[in-house]
Amino acid sequence: MTEDDREDSRRGGAGGEDPRGRTAGAPGFGPLGGLLDGLPESGRGTRPRRPAAANPFRRPDPAPAARPERSPAAPPPPAPAAPPPEPEDRAEPAARAPEPGPPADPAPTPPARPNVIPFRNTPEPDPRAEHPPQDRTGAAAPPERADHPAATAAGTPADTTPATTEAEQSMHAHEAAAPHAEPHPAQPPRPAAVRPAPAPASPAPAPAEPAAPAERTDHAYDEAARAAVYRAIHDRRDVRTGFLPDPVDHEVLTRVLEAAHRAPSIGHSQPWDFVVIEDPGLRGRVLDLARRERDEYAHALPSTRARAFSGLKVEAVAEAPLNIAVTVDPARGLRHTPGRHARPMSASYAAALAVENLWLAARAEGLGVGWVGFADERDVARALDLPSHLEVVAYLCLGHVEEFPTEPELGLSGWAKGRPLSWAVHHDRYGRRGLPGQEPTTLLEETIAAIGVLNTRAVEEARDRQDRMTKPPGSLGILEEVSVRLAGLAGECPPPIPEPAAVAVFAGDHGVHAQGVTAWPQEVTEQMVHNFLNGGAVVNAFAAQVGAEVTVVDVGVVGDLPHAAGLLSRKVARGTADITQGPAMTRDQAMQALESGIEVARDLVTAGNRCLVTGDMGIANTTPSAALICAFTGAAAEEATGRGTGVDDAMFENKVDVVRRALAANPVDPADPIGTLAALGGFEHAALAGFILGGAAMRVPVLLDGVIAGSAALAAAAISGDSTGAYFAGHRSSEPGHALVLEHLGLRPLVDLEMRLGEGSGALLALPLLQGAARALRDVATFDDAGVSSAH
Repeated sequence: MTEDDREDSRRGGAGGEDPRGRTAGAPGFGPLGGLLDGLPESGRGTRPRRPAAANPFRRPDPAPAARPERSPAAPPPPAPAAPPPEPEDRAEPAARAPEPGPPADPAPTPPARPNVIPFRNTPEPDPRAEHPPQDRTGAAAPPERADHPAATAAGTPADTTPATTEAEQSMHAHEAAAPHAEPHPAQPPRPAAVRPAPAPASPAPAPAEPAAPAERTDHAYDEAARAAVYRAIHDRRDVRTGFLPDPVDHEVLTRVLEAAHRAPSIGHSQPWDFVVIEDPGLRGRVLDLARRERDEYAHALPSTRARAFSGLKVEAVAEAPLNIAVTVDPARGLRHTPGRHARPMSASYAAALAVENLWLAARAEGLGVGWVGFADERDVARALDLPSHLEVVAYLCLGHVEEFPTEPELGLSGWAKGRPLSWAVHHDRYGRRGLPGQEPTTLLEETIAAIGVLNTRAVEEARDRQDRMTKPPGSLGILEEVSVRLAGLAGECPPPIPEPAAVAVFAGDHGVHAQGVTAWPQEVTEQMVHNFLNGGAVVNAFAAQVGAEVTVVDVGVVGDLPHAAGLLSRKVARGTADITQGPAMTRDQAMQALESGIEVARDLVTAGNRCLVTGDMGIANTTPSAALICAFTGAAAEEATGRGTGVDDAMFENKVDVVRRALAANPVDPADPIGTLAALGGFEHAALAGFILGGAAMRVPVLLDGVIAGSAALAAAAISGDSTGAYFAGHRSSEPGHALVLEHLGLRPLVDLEMRLGEGSGALLALPLLQGAARALRDVATFDDAGVSSAH
């Protein structure tokens, strides 16, 4: 945010004091209690606002200073020998001032770096035109194959294709929204220190001019060499098909292996070996292993994922002229290898670096590399008859190829998307995000800035198409409006079908359980998580029916959960505090849970999912849900509280009283949604709120389950009003508080079956309806297309 934004935030308004008497600039002042002070209106609750024309967190890019051209062909002249230094205590004669050196160039202003993946529109001149490759004896290498040169031939214009494709650019809306740092103006060179001369008898001479500082040695490669290095990094691809049978030249292969062998390793232990495999029998055994493992994995995938997975090939093991198994000896260098005592896995990390070096060198030589990751490592080691102390780090296919994919094949197939660089760069502390030169920002700020309103053009196109489809207008009921909103969210008509889908079940325990609000023991939370992981819960059955993926996220379970496939450990604490005695969690804990939910949403969408489904698990979690609903809607405790897991009348009356006492113990401001979450919610409520916001920022539909997800959605809507465009109510829970949520958010449920289970079960049953609304908009013909007469 700009300094003006910060000043406005500190002042807080004309009176300099908020309604609760806090002075401007005090901790927690502002709609989000200080965290988002100065943010645009999207962070200040559910008030409508006009869409911003530009990212509110980013200053305009300053024009980069021109960089002097450097000719790589002409080497710089040798520097003249420097004269011996004068003794320090020897003063210059008074009449002799130091000769000024050549005028120093002003310090170049660093160009503002956009918050995107690098290599965009980078010119790529050919380094080989000036520096042909040589073999290890110094002789020129064989001529480059004409099919896939690593760089353009001499005299050929360099490839200037942008490295960031349209698909990647579409993700930049979800990057860190921090402003660019203003470049510092070029400073004049600091004057050199000159010792004073003895005082002369005659008038004092004019002051001596400062000497220019010594020019810094530039160790950078020339422009052409740098471009070649970065191009090899950018153009590296995991090649799975299209290998040619042509043999790989031995000298070329030696250069590639030499590059791999120069990888860094801890203690210079070089723990890798390279097994070059040409034997068809050996490769056939590895191919059989890979096929078997691939097929078993495909059977474990949801149906929509399995269809996409079926296109991934492993036949390159047999098609490529060479296979290379990169192995690691974890004990190479023995026990005294520096650093191994602190990092026992360092040998495997180093071997992975050798794989990367091999891959880049192969790309520079015009060779494709494919990584076969399906086969079990121990099975491959036995098939290759490796010594028992060696481990297989990578099994690679290598050879000349018909063509290199323009983008990673998994991205082209829709299996996964790349993560922008800005998501991975943190300043000083994890969570303070921003590229170099940018002001760090939080994940929540970044997410809010990425959330926008529905695309008006796509909405209008969808409504127009609905009117022209071969059906009576309005005959699909609320599914027509669902399809229109899906188009507005995606920014195109027709919108993509929201599949594959993933349900995230956030699990946590609650201190309010001690108040007797449920008959179920608290350990059931942990036991149900195990049930989810074993595939035995209702959410697993419904997810399998509709082809959705189930991910369980531990944000606050009291017990310890084992590492298991499908479980993400994001534990903030072992359950919340009792809300009748004070806040359920600290503000920092609420923020941690909230940002964990955002990251889970990001990860699921970049993994290729096009719809997010909310799920929850936590014994006693309907009690904090009722308290949150009361806080955000103004409802009374008896209106928002339901029977949850099926309590009797006496326990229900106690539960209503517990909600009243929680509200009395935690007076909250609904305009401070994070503070409200911290005071009354659970870890799964905060994580669900972040999950919902993350999905809205990624512009995918978020299918809401029942009262737990609904109470979290109230908090998310208070944090960013525009996020509600991504909300779709899967069903209407029989819990009375859920009806208040739907009314407050203006949502119409797709299913009403009097369910109150949670877990994401009701939302999963509604998933086919959401997908059907999008498919009808895409596939149903119009009257004109079908030649059907419309009504007069």
